[in-house]
Amino acid sequence: MAKVASFLSSLLAGGSGDAGRAAATVTSVFVYPIKSCRGISVPQAPITATGFRWDRQWMVVNSEGRGRTQRVEPKLALIQVELPPEAFTEDWQPTLDDHMECATVYDVSVWEWSGSAYDEGPEAAEWFSTFFENPTRLVRFKEESETRLTDPDYARGYKTMFSDGFPFLITSQGSLDALNEILKEPIPINRFRPNILVEGCHPYAEDLWKTIKINKLTFQGVKLCGRCKVPTINQDTGIPSPTEPTETLQTYRSGEVLLPSHKNKRQVYFGQNAVCKESLSANGEGRMIKVGDPVYVMRSFSSSNEVPA
Repeated sequence: MAKVASFLSSLLAGGSGDAGRAAATVTSVFVYPIKSCRGISVPQAPITATGFRWDRQWMVVNSEGRGRTQRVEPKLALIQVELPPEAFTEDWQPTLDDHMECATVYDVSVWEWSGSAYDEGPEAAEWFSTFFENPTRLVRFKEESETRLTDPDYARGYKTMFSDGFPFLITSQGSLDALNEILKEPIPINRFRPNILVEGCHPYAEDLWKTIKINKLTFQGVKLCGRCKVPTINQDTGIPSPTEPTETLQTYRSGEVLLPSHKNKRQVYFGQNAVCKESLSANGEGRMIKVGDPVYVMRSFSSSNEVPA
């Protein structure tokens, strides 16, 4: 397994629901410091204006500044990132000596967004270029001057860093278990790369969560997560499967089945994209999601056909 710990560990480390009874419990919290690389399972993570702290704050780019993802480079799954545990406490801050960036680079792009970013320097570039066998650099989102907004059709006013589109992805263990009962070869949750994994609810209950509370923080479910080819990639080997789990999900989790009034019938869905209301405010105290936190459903969609996708 390839590691980039030496580069990052020094840097940082509806209707109404029943508000009185928890609908689920947070069982895992995942942060993905480098976009498309292996995630970190942590006992807690602070909420920032762009999602979990450190989530997709870095990105691997090609010689033209375009972000690399597992869709084109499955071996990104082999890169394991390590951060110090204290990086996930509420008050910890890196020092000026912790940073690697040498200069600002321009024309960095991911999907529809382009802007400037910090170049993390020649040592990181050499490591990644050797790993991919072509010119590659590691960049960090430049929070001081850049803003990447979420799609206003789903979540107006929210922002993120290098994630695909939204700050949070919520999935449930029940949904994974239901899928694995059908698959010939069960798969782990890392195929779906969630930020928050919950347990105790019915399979796919998270589809209908319009407003939930976790540790006094308000999350809005804004869009079902349409899945690309990444869930077909074994996150331990970097080797994609030709068809699964997409082929099985197509039989009961496609737009044709779940969302008959929507246009994209072939898209498959797993998990709910979400935003956190408190991320819009300046006061950041007490914004922490922890394993073991109860999940309270405040409002729900009445059916999957009402859920944005």
